[in-house]
Amino acid sequence: MVETKVVPIRFEDGVWEGHFSGSTAPQLEARYRDQVLQGIEVSEAEGGWHVRVPVPTALLSEGVHSVIILDSASQEKVGDITVIAGAPAVGDIRAEMDLLRAELDLLKRVVRRLSADQG
Repeated sequence: MVETKVVPIRFEDGVWEGHFSGSTAPQLEARYRDQVLQGIEVSEAEGGWHVRVPVPTALLSEGVHSVIILDSASQEKVGDITVIAGAPAVGDIRAEMDLLRAELDLLKRVVRRLSADQG
């Protein structure tokens, strides 16, 4: 199985943009603090699909913030956005920790859903 990811293009004027390779339009969702972000756009582009994610102003505050981009159907992670604001970061470990927390939240949701389906 070929792993498909969203490749970052740019982050400008509060909108993150990326490229998704594939022949069919992806059904994507973006999550911040386990909440689905509104306004994600997917449009056809050369060699795949152009993805635009408007970044909420809550991410533009002190600290490290991560958004996870998921395939809506499988809930598989296909990309992420990390924003570091405020005081200079001591190291990239804070960004990694925030990303791990976001992925752990995703894993908990999947386990809960599986448990509910089993019970």
